[in-house]
Amino acid sequence: MAAIIEQVEAPADLRPEVVGRNPWALAARRLWRNRIAMVALGLFLFIVVICVAAPLYAHFVAHLNPFTPNLNGTTVINGKVVPVMQQGGGTLKLGETPIGPTWDPYHYALGADDLGRDVAALVLYGGRSSLLIGIGSALICCAVATVVALIAGYFGGVTDSILSRVMDIIWAFPLYLLAISIGTELLTHSQGFQFGPLHVSASSLWVPTIIIAFVYIPYVYRPIRGQVLSSAWRLIFSEVLPNVVSTVIVLLPLMIATTILTEAALSFLGIGVQPPNVSWGTIISGGEDLLYTRPWVSIAPGIMIVLTVLSLNVFGDGVRDALDPRAKLRVGE
Repeated sequence: MAAIIEQVEAPADLRPEVVGRNPWALAARRLWRNRIAMVALGLFLFIVVICVAAPLYAHFVAHLNPFTPNLNGTTVINGKVVPVMQQGGGTLKLGETPIGPTWDPYHYALGADDLGRDVAALVLYGGRSSLLIGIGSALICCAVATVVALIAGYFGGVTDSILSRVMDIIWAFPLYLLAISIGTELLTHSQGFQFGPLHVSASSLWVPTIIIAFVYIPYVYRPIRGQVLSSAWRLIFSEVLPNVVSTVIVLLPLMIATTILTEAALSFLGIGVQPPNVSWGTIISGGEDLLYTRPWVSIAPGIMIVLTVLSLNVFGDGVRDALDPRAKLRVGE
């Protein structure tokens, strides 16, 4: 039986004229062709943009200060002036209940919270804090973990043993318990902290940022250290770093998603973002008592967290696939 030779056209990445190109350019090309990852990146960037534009929305659209209580204020629904805090709310029709969603971006689109503040504007401002803490803590965590892993892998011996044992000690603590313990201790200093010429107030966003970055360092340190130890180029940092930077890039969006979730959890428990700042976690916590009457106070920031974390995880998977040098060509039988 004569052999049948079937010619299969190689993908663009593996053609002779392309193989010799810069691997980063090839990775960027693969990532660009991953439409799902690009949509996820677009969604994340859209969330970042609308959160950054929170002051514009509050000033030019909603025409209010979302941080100022508005218990005696009014708004407009269908051309009628109505109070922000409505009398006779709840199951027993007693007390006051904040106005619900009007779906009008100019008049309490997502309703008000228990202080009469615009939930839509608060969600956007809360996103600024959540994204700042999430991205900042992930960058600090990855940077510190990378430097420590390079030092441990390069020098080895006693240095590697000491640094690895320190990472193991941090790793041994339950993550949230460690973060809550550190946060509780730091927040007891109402006057803030003084580090030489640098003064950090207890309500500063730097407090949760540093705490979250610290507790996640071992989680990034381990895979990078393993990459350094398995590398054949361990002579100087300039030769080692290019071999591990792809691992850091893959971990970064996943760490941002994880740190955003951690910040939301800590803020919900009262250990994260402190007044007068707000975040998605603090808004969810503040809307806990309104779940049965005005659930959108908690649902809106919850949706923002889900969309942000989902987009980062999908994009992170796309980055991993684009940078994975072990990707194999699969040809159907």
